[in-house]
Amino acid sequence: MMSMKKARQALLGRSMKPVRIACINYAEPTISGRKMSTLTAALQKCYDKHFLPVWGYPVDLYVTQKPKPTDWQLVYFDDASHKNMLGRHELTHRRQPISKIFVKALGEEPISVAASHELFEMVLDPMANLWADKNRNTQYAYEVCDAVEEDSFPVNGLPMSNFVYPAWFEPFQHPRGTKFDHMGSLKAPFSMTEGGYVIKKVNGRRVIKAFGSPEKRRKFAKEDRRGHRSEFRDPRGEHHPGRRASKRRG
Repeated sequence: MMSMKKARQALLGRSMKPVRIACINYAEPTISGRKMSTLTAALQKCYDKHFLPVWGYPVDLYVTQKPKPTDWQLVYFDDASHKNMLGRHELTHRRQPISKIFVKALGEEPISVAASHELFEMVLDPMANLWADKNRNTQYAYEVCDAVEEDSFPVNGLPMSNFVYPAWFEPFQHPRGTKFDHMGSLKAPFSMTEGGYVIKKVNGRRVIKAFGSPEKRRKFAKEDRRGHRSEFRDPRGEHHPGRRASKRRG
């Protein structure tokens, strides 16, 4: 597990130059070419205006079917059994970070919310292996959207995922008026909204999920979680990156 100090040093090293992120559409005709262009432009505007000033680490999103070897990827699939679902969960076959959106599994959730959620979390923790210490026995996964994942705000007429601020990961008292998330829904570190959830590691081994409400727990249990970051954070799960991935799972 990478320490937070080393993680911040690594992120700082790449923050001086935008990371190129190839946006690839395998979900046609559900996402048309025009819709893909509109979505990508809105994501870039949202990132530059709202996320970048808080977290840093500039990115350059562009639509393509032929990503360069050094590109990171934001890929849209029909579902988790799509024929192009190849490689390990968190890396492309060229060993670069990748995030995946499974369109048919979203239900009523807007694609833009899911895409911004995955984009923000990939940038902050590309390998999904960072944890923040709350105390000696409990760590919280470095996921910036899960705790507020059902909250959204508009950009170019499209809803985008709320996200937490750095103070959310800091286990000490903060001055009055400190923001813990972009929309101002949270009032303390490691808290969550009724529509959110968090992933915790207890005593360095046991990984558990806590939910903001019973309704959120029920909704979560019904979801198809294949290929999701929450599954391979748990070393007991079948989708852990240490296990060999099949072509059915990304």
